[in-house]
Amino acid sequence: MTGVLILRLIPGVADTLERDLNKAGAHVHGATTCEQLVQDTILWKPDVVVVREAAASPALFAATSLLEQAFPVAVAVFTDDIRVESMEQALASGIHAWVVRGYGAARVRAVLQLARVRFARDKLQREALAGLSARLEERKLVDRAKGILMSAGAMAEDDAFGLLRTAAMQDKQRLGQVAQRLIAAAGNAEAMNRAGQLRMLSQRLVKLELLAALGVEPQSAAALRAASIERLHQNFGVLAELLSVATFGDLLEACQQGWQDLAASLEAPGREPAVKVIDVHAEKLLESAERLTAALESASAVAGISVVNVAGRQRMLAQRYAKIALQLGSGPAPAGAALAAQLDDCAASFEAAMIALGKSPLTGAPGRACLAAAGQSWQALRTARAAVQDHAGRLAIARSSEELIEHFDRLTLLYEHSLHVLMG
Repeated sequence: MTGVLILRLIPGVADTLERDLNKAGAHVHGATTCEQLVQDTILWKPDVVVVREAAASPALFAATSLLEQAFPVAVAVFTDDIRVESMEQALASGIHAWVVRGYGAARVRAVLQLARVRFARDKLQREALAGLSARLEERKLVDRAKGILMSAGAMAEDDAFGLLRTAAMQDKQRLGQVAQRLIAAAGNAEAMNRAGQLRMLSQRLVKLELLAALGVEPQSAAALRAASIERLHQNFGVLAELLSVATFGDLLEACQQGWQDLAASLEAPGREPAVKVIDVHAEKLLESAERLTAALESASAVAGISVVNVAGRQRMLAQRYAKIALQLGSGPAPAGAALAAQLDDCAASFEAAMIALGKSPLTGAPGRACLAAAGQSWQALRTARAAVQDHAGRLAIARSSEELIEHFDRLTLLYEHSLHVLMG
């Protein structure tokens, strides 16, 4: 039996529609209004919504359009409205049978069947279109995932596709699902790397200000300062695209505010007093960036994401060590004990991370080569710290700390593009 819900545009208007529907063998659930159409359709789940009104109104088309979006069902309208514009609106709003000046008890059953047949046909077309759209979207995801694998693993397109297909078979998932997971993993790893760079740059800028104030390669320090600022801007731009505002927006905003305060202090006149102010704001940016990276690591479902964070943090620790060493070599004696303790903590954290990275199963031959080179630069930095009072020692600190950025940039990128990280 066909279930019917009657839609009355004007509540309370008496008609013979319900009686004729019952005679036609339909089961009438009741009557509703335009305002309640969607709610009552969801409640009763009729096969057909039937309308009998002399003239169509905007309220009818608005109601049927909303129904088409929320809970599609067959709709039949008996009307005296002969306007072509109304017919066009009827088709566009999801009305399947638009009967003009043709109402009759004998025709009701046939019109109900017509509406149901057209609705079924439209449903098949919608499903076919949705399936085609899903396949096209899946194809885009797979192509994008293949590109990531080809770039990260230096593999051919067929090999990248084979890796995705194998993962899909093992996980009993669709190829598009595996591709989407890989794309998300790549985005998470890049966000971790980019957020980690904010930490390093906060310390590097202070180091560069100290080197300029001490007269150590001031032109090089100025160029690196400009490059650091540009790198900060680029990272904030990428992070704004990668991160969910609802999930991480407050943490990213705190980093941006920290950078704005630091940027303002970088423009302050006078070298010596400015360096101290810069350092205060740099510490605030560092704290905000640490909170962001910790949240990214905690929220990520990507296996091995922590190694990206550890490797990226080494850049910051190297710059922090160089900064504190220069502060010890140029600052007042009373502050020396506190700074020396900070320097020792920094060195201990750096060396513990070196051991952890060396033992990580994600560290392949290229990673071990980066670690070996970084170890040499780290020893040069430690040696230069003892000669920080001399120009040569300060120059060695400047150069070895920059080398460490290069080494750990490469290593962090290796981890970010690791197949173990991307494929989980």
